[in-house]
Amino acid sequence: MPSFTVYKGSESGAPKKETTTRPDELSGDQVFVRITASGVCGTDLHYRHQHMGLGHEGVGVVEETGPLCKVLKKGDRVGWGYNHGFCGHCEQCHTGNDIYCPERQMFGYADLDQGSFGSHAVWREVALFKLPEGLSDEAAAPLQCAGATVFSALFDYGTKSTETVGIMGVGGLGHLAIQFAAKMGCRVVVLSGSESKKEEAMRLGAHEFIATKGKDKLEVSRPLDRLLVTTSFQPDWELILPLMAPKSFVFPLSVSSAKFEFPYMPMLANGITVQGTICASRLTHERMLEFAALNHIEPVVETFDMTEAGILDAMTRLDEGKIHFRAVLKPVATESKL
Repeated sequence: MPSFTVYKGSESGAPKKETTTRPDELSGDQVFVRITASGVCGTDLHYRHQHMGLGHEGVGVVEETGPLCKVLKKGDRVGWGYNHGFCGHCEQCHTGNDIYCPERQMFGYADLDQGSFGSHAVWREVALFKLPEGLSDEAAAPLQCAGATVFSALFDYGTKSTETVGIMGVGGLGHLAIQFAAKMGCRVVVLSGSESKKEEAMRLGAHEFIATKGKDKLEVSRPLDRLLVTTSFQPDWELILPLMAPKSFVFPLSVSSAKFEFPYMPMLANGITVQGTICASRLTHERMLEFAALNHIEPVVETFDMTEAGILDAMTRLDEGKIHFRAVLKPVATESKL
């Protein structure tokens, strides 16, 4: 029976190298993938104490396909993200919203014996995306979750090139959101605590930069039609809401178990929509990869070894806020099926 390496969480929070075994023959639309890169996402930190396969920003090469596979073939470069499967028959699936399928198979809830931290994995063909030419493995990996999350907020909710888009936070999500919004033709206004990231934000495509720390009033050249909140904490809404245009949208994108609080009357009086969103449907994910490749959108990454020590180093630095935008794991040497 084929076996492969998987790095799982542990009680201590340190990743542990283990082995997952699958049947000799692939069934249905299963695909056996050799992992060539994996992003390290903040969500991985939430599961590091759980005995489960870590990682959900995966990139790899198809090694074998099951009898019902119709699109992928051996040698194809593929990526996968947060959702590993869906029913294909419900209203959400039929309307292109498979990410909200009641039978979705999400990281942390399904396929707990594998992840993108490892040597190989077995996924359904519908959960995999062929990578466009021009995207390296290291660049493609963080796009599978971080890229899909920010692109979905912009693409799925009708962002227009004539709009002004605010990006709060210049980190792993924010630095990608700046690039996507700018390449869509939007005016991009970045809000960050200090001036320290101004130069980089402008280089990534921002048109305006606002430092918020210590301010009791903010001013922008144009009201914000959309605001993507990519920080790990909730903003001071009393400070931010005067920047929002009537009928504007607010997208809280970072994951938190805390309660979300928002001023009631300003939301009603100005017709502001607070929109929840998570990752991307299949079609949106495909469009994101195409758009990124066409417009040369790439994450800024630091690379680490795909080993217990390398993963622990990457996750520790991420937890301490010391990663410059995104961390990517790379195999030290090619591991094959045992």
